[in-house]
Amino acid sequence: MLGKLLCTNIGGGVRRYRITETEAYFGEEDTACHAHRCPTGRARVMYRASGLAYVHRCHMYNLLTIVTGPEGHPEGVLIRGLEGFDGPGRVGRALGLDLSMYGSPMSPSGYLWMEDDGVSLEYVTSERVGIQYASEEDRARPWRFRASGRRVLINGRRFGSRCQTPRSESTWSVTSRLSVRT
Repeated sequence: MLGKLLCTNIGGGVRRYRITETEAYFGEEDTACHAHRCPTGRARVMYRASGLAYVHRCHMYNLLTIVTGPEGHPEGVLIRGLEGFDGPGRVGRALGLDLSMYGSPMSPSGYLWMEDDGVSLEYVTSERVGIQYASEEDRARPWRFRASGRRVLINGRRFGSRCQTPRSESTWSVTSRLSVRT
């Protein structure tokens, strides 16, 4: 999802933001995942098929996790950063998220959707943050993805002075299940 455009028509007029940071969550077996214990409460939407917005509250902020798994297996990608907005709480404010968007389809006919304009970003991986409640093994997983600087490819052409072959996020199954509008 890094480098893709997260689009919204919340509040009138379409706005597009490039995704610069994400964290992945993978099923009941991942103790950091909200659906770790069962399909009840706020995590119910994660058990539905990919392409839905899981808007949830953390402290005083509304956060966005995009459901990415097949029906019955809770997987999702938390949007942690957009160009100009670092941190999931700031992302939520920039997008104008509210809890009524919980479970809404990621579609241009809804509140939020994604577009692919051909940009790929170099990225680094690291441990997820803010999950002290998770097992040590799950805290150590390198499932946080952050843009490391320059855009690498635009419609297949190199861009920038220090281009390298970018790592492909699509090798991780959770991100390949969500269709992106091109």
